[in-house]
Amino acid sequence: MYVPSHFAADQDAIRELLANPGAANLVTSTERGLLATLLPFVYDPAAGEHGALLGHVARNNEQWLLPALGESLVIIQRSDSYISPSWYPSKAEHGRVVPTWNYTTAHAYGRLIVHDDPAWVEDLVRRLTTLHEASSERPWTVDDAPARFTAGQLRAIVGVELVITRVEAKQKLSQNRSAADIGGVITGLRARGDLESAADVERAQQDQARDQARGS
Repeated sequence: MYVPSHFAADQDAIRELLANPGAANLVTSTERGLLATLLPFVYDPAAGEHGALLGHVARNNEQWLLPALGESLVIIQRSDSYISPSWYPSKAEHGRVVPTWNYTTAHAYGRLIVHDDPAWVEDLVRRLTTLHEASSERPWTVDDAPARFTAGQLRAIVGVELVITRVEAKQKLSQNRSAADIGGVITGLRARGDLESAADVERAQQDQARDQARGS
C-alpha cells in the first residue's frame, strides 16, 4: 500500500482497527488466481506475534478448499467519503484545489489456516455474536436457537484464521490541508450527514496537533 508519511497510521490506530475489524475482505492467491470474500472477523491478540483475525466461510465457498499460495491478505475498511473542493476556504483564495477521497484502511498480511472443526467454529461464532450483540438492549446468544438447528448451521461453515505477520495501515483524513480547510471538511461532512467521517477527520486533526505539541 502506498502510504505517504502524513497519512501513516500510528500503532494506537492500528490496534483500534484490528480490534474492531467489522466485515473485511479476505484475499488469497490460489492456483485459480485471486479469490476474495467479505467476512465478519474477530481479532485474537494472543495468537502469534501480531495476533490473528478469525472468521468463517460457507462450506460451499471454494476459497477455503484451494491452498493459499504465499501470504494471504485481509483488507479492513472503515468510513470513507468524497471530499468536495468547495468545502475548502482556500478555494476562494487561489482556486488550486481538487476533489479527493478520505478513508481509513488496514492491510493485514499473514498465513491462512483453515479450521474444519465444529468446536473451533462454534467458539468463533460465539465470540462474534458476543462482540456484535454487546450494544443490544436484549443481546441474542447462540443458545437462543434450537440446538439441532445451530448444529446444522455450524456444519455449513468452515473456520479461517489469518495469523498476522505484518500490517500496513493508512488514515487519509485531510491531514495535508490547512486548519481552515480541515474545518471546512468537517463542516461539509456534517452538513451531508456523514457524522462518522467528520468525527474521523476531527480526531485526526486532534492527534496531529498533539503530535506537533510533543515534537515542539
